[in-house]
Amino acid sequence: MVPLWPGMVPFAVAYAVTARGAGLGVWETQLMSLTVFAGASQFAAAGLFAAGAAGLGIVLTTFLLNARHVLYGLSLAQTLPLSARQRLVAAQFLTDEAYGMSTVHGPRDPGGLTFAFLLGTELSLYAVWNASTLLGALAGQVLPDPAALGVGVIFPLAFLMLLVPLVVSRTALVVTVASGLAAWGLSRVLPGGLVILGAGVGGALLGAWLTTRRSAA
Repeated sequence: MVPLWPGMVPFAVAYAVTARGAGLGVWETQLMSLTVFAGASQFAAAGLFAAGAAGLGIVLTTFLLNARHVLYGLSLAQTLPLSARQRLVAAQFLTDEAYGMSTVHGPRDPGGLTFAFLLGTELSLYAVWNASTLLGALAGQVLPDPAALGVGVIFPLAFLMLLVPLVVSRTALVVTVASGLAAWGLSRVLPGGLVILGAGVGGALLGAWLTTRRSAA
C-alpha cells in the first residue's frame, strides 16, 4: 500500500482546504473524512455546501458518485465470501485503491484474499486519508499547493501499476482499451461516478461476450 500513500496525501489536503474555504470548521471537515471516506464525494459535497445546495441534493450527488462501489462489491463477492457483518464493515471502508490492491495482490498473498487482507488495505488508506485531512484542515493556508508540486500524477501511475499485471490475454487487452475509450468518451457528458459505472458495466459485458464466444468456437 505504501506506493499509494504519497498520492493520497495531496488529495486529502486539497479536500480539507476546499472544505475550509467552503465554510466548514476543522471538526466538520474531519468528520466528513471519518464518516464518508470518499474523496470525489467529499470534494463535491464541499463545493455544493459552498454553493448553498440543499441537503437532499448533496446526498443524491454523493450517491451517484459512489454508485461504482456496487460493481466493486459484486466483483469481490465472486472471490471473497463474507458474512453479513464483514460485508458491512468492508463496505464502509471500501475505496477504488483498496479494491484495486485487493484484487491484484490479494490472491498472490500466501493466505490468499481474505477479509483481513481487504480490511488491512482499507484501514491503512483510511488512516492516511484522515491524518492528511487533519493536516490540511489545520495548516492548509501555510502548505504549498499540492497541484503546483505535480504530485497529482502519482495516483494515475499507481492505478496503471495495478492494471498492467491483469492484462495477460488478448481479451483482457481488448476490454482494457475499450473500457478506457468508453470512460474517456463518457467523461465528456457524465460525472465521475457514473463514468466509472458505465465503463465498468460495459467492459464487463464485453469481456463476458468475448469469453463466451471464444468458448463456443
